[in-house]
Amino acid sequence: MVDHAQANGVFERKMRPISMARRVQGVFGRDWKIAYLFVLPMVLLMAGLIFWPFISAILMSTTTFNFQTGDTVQVGLRNYQRLYTNSDYLLSLSNTINFTFWSLSIKFVTGMTIAMILHSKLPWRNLLSAIMLLPWIVPEIVTALAWKSIYDPLFGGLNPILQGMGLIERPLGWLSDSNLALGSVIAVNVWKGIPFFTLLLLAGLKAIDTELYESAEVDGANAVQRFRYITLPGMRYVILVVLLLSFISTFNQFGLIFLMTGGGPSGATRLYSILAYEKAIGSLQYGPGSAIALSVAPLMAFLIYLLAKYMRHDERSAGVEKKRFNLGIGRFFGRLFGLVLDVLFWPFDMLNRGIERLGQSLRRRLTGSSERPVFKPQGRERMGIGVRILILLPLMAFVLFPFYWVLITSFKTTTQISQRQSIFWPSPPTLNQYQELIFGSPFLMWLGNSLLVAALSTIISVAIAALAAYALTRLKFLGAGLLTTAILITYLLPGTLIFIPLYQTLSDLGLINSYGALLTTYPTFLVPFATWVLIGYFRSIPVELEEAAMIDGASRLYAFLRITLPLAAPALLSVALFAFTNAWNEFLFAFVFITSESLRTLPIGLQSMVVGDILPWGELMAASLLTAIPVAVLYMYAQRFLVGGLTVGAVKG
Repeated sequence: MVDHAQANGVFERKMRPISMARRVQGVFGRDWKIAYLFVLPMVLLMAGLIFWPFISAILMSTTTFNFQTGDTVQVGLRNYQRLYTNSDYLLSLSNTINFTFWSLSIKFVTGMTIAMILHSKLPWRNLLSAIMLLPWIVPEIVTALAWKSIYDPLFGGLNPILQGMGLIERPLGWLSDSNLALGSVIAVNVWKGIPFFTLLLLAGLKAIDTELYESAEVDGANAVQRFRYITLPGMRYVILVVLLLSFISTFNQFGLIFLMTGGGPSGATRLYSILAYEKAIGSLQYGPGSAIALSVAPLMAFLIYLLAKYMRHDERSAGVEKKRFNLGIGRFFGRLFGLVLDVLFWPFDMLNRGIERLGQSLRRRLTGSSERPVFKPQGRERMGIGVRILILLPLMAFVLFPFYWVLITSFKTTTQISQRQSIFWPSPPTLNQYQELIFGSPFLMWLGNSLLVAALSTIISVAIAALAAYALTRLKFLGAGLLTTAILITYLLPGTLIFIPLYQTLSDLGLINSYGALLTTYPTFLVPFATWVLIGYFRSIPVELEEAAMIDGASRLYAFLRITLPLAAPALLSVALFAFTNAWNEFLFAFVFITSESLRTLPIGLQSMVVGDILPWGELMAASLLTAIPVAVLYMYAQRFLVGGLTVGAVKG
């Protein structure tokens, strides 16, 4: 009996640790030990450099600085109350709304047009697609300087073209006239944003079953009706995501407008982000500046909620979501939106019907029958290709002209530029501008700084993103869903909302005006996107490969390093290219956090070459060309990986 009791005691003692381990696993998840190690860098990054600065911005927005006493005073919500009676703020908000509305509308229509043309039968389609995507990879500083040069009323190329066409009688100050400035910068934003719309809308078009179009055509639907009732419904998810992403980016635009106009003339292009910078950094009023930046936070929160809902869309629950949407208010807005589309497409439908009747009349006169086609199928196909090329040509000219202008200007002498000699061709070509730039300015030092910061930021960001994405797709642990949502929120959170508290945080840490300031802050916008793309890609890798390796005795870490990462090489290359190009092009953080000339990156260095109204156009264009070359070479080398990673992970993840 004693032996039996002792045996029971031993058995209970052996089972107690097992029960405790199972309880812990039941609470924290099966893989919690290794999962928390994998996501720890991501959690520290988000907590310390994204969420805490955002909270700091909220607290800071309730204060103001008293210059007489040198004290920071709590004012509650007074900073926000003052905004709605402040003429500068109201003007900046109006500018931001107009800038966003017109930019998005034009980018969507143009991007959809180009995507549909590139999706059709077209010679050299791959080459045309690559050309159309060029503006996306050009650094923001290059875009701003190129278009600023084109718009220049004395030395630019736009006025001579329009005068030669008889559209204007005298040169116009596109960026110095308050009536023209906002429209001019909208055109530049459209030029820069067309590739994003084209890329993702083209991916959406490829996902639509072609049999639907064939069936509709057999039933007598014309081109407008097929677009209205097949293309738009089939792409509604992609269109919504693209519009929301672009809205957030466009609404919070800073660098492009700041570099081109500085918010002028007379505040005509001052967006709310520029006003926040002027108030916080320029006037050292961190409280009112934070209030300006955070005044749009409710709108951003609503948009981020919508994006989080649709970007985490799961096809398995599509039926449930559709059922919910069709109930109550969802059904009402769905019908209202459909009615609006019907009204918008009615003129195009009538025009198409008129063209069809005209074609039938022409066929009746030429062939004696309204049903017999005038041209053979091969001829109709050639005519369709010709029409599509005619539509694409002016868009191609719009895309390529800034590149041509930068190239020819960089090979002109300063005399040729200033005296307007041979405006559209260097006569004779010279390398003087490149020699002056390389040997007479700190350009090589800025180039080295950009290479160092971009490369290190990329390595850090991709490493953190790969660990976190793997944990979120493969491991079971408490908080995985919450962390995935948090990553998406930080991915969508505009930098304009946190750069003010980040500046103060870096000042407290002694990192302002150092490489550390950029290496610490660049991952805040690189890691979330990279993680989101990798999550989508890791989900496409069969989990059975890792399970087989672990059955054979491999550890989870070994399976990650030796099996998953090699299979995810295309996605890793994609996010590395994205991270490098974004770090290479970044302007806002480098402009705010770096003041020393020896630490300037290329965007800030090139901006510093502009002194007042003195613009060395030849050197600036030479520098712009050399700045764009590294990114262009990387893009050409791995274009298919970049496009594949963005369309698979960013939208479908």
